[in-house]
Amino acid sequence: MERSAVELINHTRASLIDYVCAQIGTFFPDGADVRGAITQDFAEAMARVERCLNANRVWPHGRFNYLHSAQYCLFLYYLSNTIWRNGGDTDTCTRLFLLNKALNGIDLFYEIAMPDIFILGHSTGIVLTKATYGNYLILHQNCTVGRNHDVAPVLGEGVVMYPGSSIIGRSRIGGLSTISIGTQVVNRDTPGDCMVFGAESGELAFKPRSHRYVEEVFHI
Repeated sequence: MERSAVELINHTRASLIDYVCAQIGTFFPDGADVRGAITQDFAEAMARVERCLNANRVWPHGRFNYLHSAQYCLFLYYLSNTIWRNGGDTDTCTRLFLLNKALNGIDLFYEIAMPDIFILGHSTGIVLTKATYGNYLILHQNCTVGRNHDVAPVLGEGVVMYPGSSIIGRSRIGGLSTISIGTQVVNRDTPGDCMVFGAESGELAFKPRSHRYVEEVFHI
């Protein structure tokens, strides 16, 4: 089992588990016992959080702050997904998923296989489907990854989605593609290492990257 050495700001392992359980009890006051499932997989989930935190240049190395909404959003996802993939209680996973949705406005189901390393600019309005996601993913508010006729996109490494952008259906997004604000990529591919812009005609325009955003955010 993975273990984490991350520093928990203003919490111990036990008190953070208490905190999560109290939040679930407040939002879903049905008396369900979630403590066992959360405790069982907490250490492995925090190790995944630590790997994600330490790969980026934006947040302090080796420190987790439960009052940092983007960090806490990642934590709730990794905790729910870790419990699920280890065969734990799916009702607890569902409550963690719904708690994340209520607190952070993100629709990120616990069965979705997110990469080891990704970051949220702002979580509000993000909707993600069961697609293929590469590492060094950067997501901003109100972006969507969705299926079309049950076909899901494939995102390479270092993809950036700016606010209001979408990637839908049979789309293969090349590594280091940056989807510009409001651009809709539907059943289309991108060549990678480029900026992607939409047009009123529905066509896409590809331009060389003018800004090394991914390299500034992550240790690559």
